[in-house]
Amino acid sequence: MLRVGLTGGIGSGKSIVCKIFSLLGIPVYQADIAAKKLYDTDLKLQNELKLLFGEHLYNTDGMLDRQKLAGIIFSDRESLEKVNRLVHPAVRRNFLEYISRLPETTPYVIHEAAILYESKLEDMFDMIINVWAPENIRIKRILLRETASENDVKQRIAAQWSDKLKIELSDYNVINDDKTLILPQILQIHKELKS
Repeated sequence: MLRVGLTGGIGSGKSIVCKIFSLLGIPVYQADIAAKKLYDTDLKLQNELKLLFGEHLYNTDGMLDRQKLAGIIFSDRESLEKVNRLVHPAVRRNFLEYISRLPETTPYVIHEAAILYESKLEDMFDMIINVWAPENIRIKRILLRETASENDVKQRIAAQWSDKLKIELSDYNVINDDKTLILPQILQIHKELKS
């Protein structure tokens, strides 16, 4: 079974691409969603976070106090990096567990991660798909779905690796510019990955 990473900048359209792969019968592991669950379910991760920031990071019901964690990591870059160094191995463990439960006949699995390259996860994959859209379209998409200023969105885009670098490093690039049809691109990738 091939392990295929799928990434792209914020607002590039990773979710729609994942949905299409899923409709094609391909299992899709979404790292961001998994990470949110792992904060509350992975005992090793919980213990490491408590050692780092204190027991008060978790509520009495054992659930992460997300506001407390956000307050810590968004005000201190070093703390953010420490949390990432704990979360990424937990996600890696969870992904390996996830694929171990898939049928052996599964031709490939998609692992979607917005910051795949930034997190140095590329060594986990046989192939990487990058979803690309022009920055102006990405900004427009994000502003439609979130309450944020254009400046905030631009800062978030600037915090990720450049599109140019992701395009160069990826095996496949899906263009999602609201002009180019994405379905034929995905069907071609699917055909190649299945063979």
